[in-house]
Amino acid sequence: MELRALRYFVTVADELHFGRAAERLHIAQPAVSRQIARLERELGVRLFDRSPRRVRLTAAGHRVLDAAREALAAADRVRVAASPRAGVLRIGIGTGQFTARLERGIDALREQAAAFDVVLVDLPLPARLNALRQGELDLALARGVRAAPGLRVLPTWTESLFAVVSARHAAAGRAAVGVAELAGGPFRTSQDHDPSVVTALREAGAAVRPGHRAGTAGDTIVEVGSDPGSWTVLPEDQVADLRSTRVRAIPLEPRTTITGSVVVPDDLPSPCVAAHRAAFG
Repeated sequence: MELRALRYFVTVADELHFGRAAERLHIAQPAVSRQIARLERELGVRLFDRSPRRVRLTAAGHRVLDAAREALAAADRVRVAASPRAGVLRIGIGTGQFTARLERGIDALREQAAAFDVVLVDLPLPARLNALRQGELDLALARGVRAAPGLRVLPTWTESLFAVVSARHAAAGRAAVGVAELAGGPFRTSQDHDPSVVTALREAGAAVRPGHRAGTAGDTIVEVGSDPGSWTVLPEDQVADLRSTRVRAIPLEPRTTITGSVVVPDDLPSPCVAAHRAAFG
């Protein structure tokens, strides 16, 4: 089984669209389709239900997705461990998170020191922090982390939270919406949903009624778009990446925010700490 096939599979699962996945991978769409078909033959299961209108993960696809993400993350850690430290900046991130902030931050750091390579390592938050402690990462981006033993947590930015609802939801045309108005419908999340978002809602006094937990954030958006009563919440930077015309993103009222941080080893020199914080702020 090739890592390339797993990477193609995870990308299609994120996008739920073969054309968009091919664009992200910078290859032709038929090549993606061939790799997915080969992987399905090798595993002996169908990973996607395909129709002219949509692509969805099968039950087997959901099971394989978690294992595929773990395998790719492990492969990334092997590559990072094998790389010489000099000239490499290893950044821990979450699935589908921080895209615009990463681009701005890396550009800002390269203005100060152009001669380095960037390695992005996609890990769940606990594994991200542990990899930082073990010296497998140089820094990590995280939301909702206040403290972490052995690490320095640097609150760096604040993001507004947005409700995401179906275009047919009663609040879809509103300029802002209160969580209390949404709480009657199920609150949908995914396996890779940022837990700090739910924590921020609860700290703001909002009660949420858990709904179906989808496999990916993309699945969640599809399900919300198909159910006029359900809803989810995303940070501002993820709202900017929404492509679906079947959902609407609406600012929460009162404004609810979440804090994002740069997390670094406790012994990182102060000039580096200041540079990392400034770049991603």
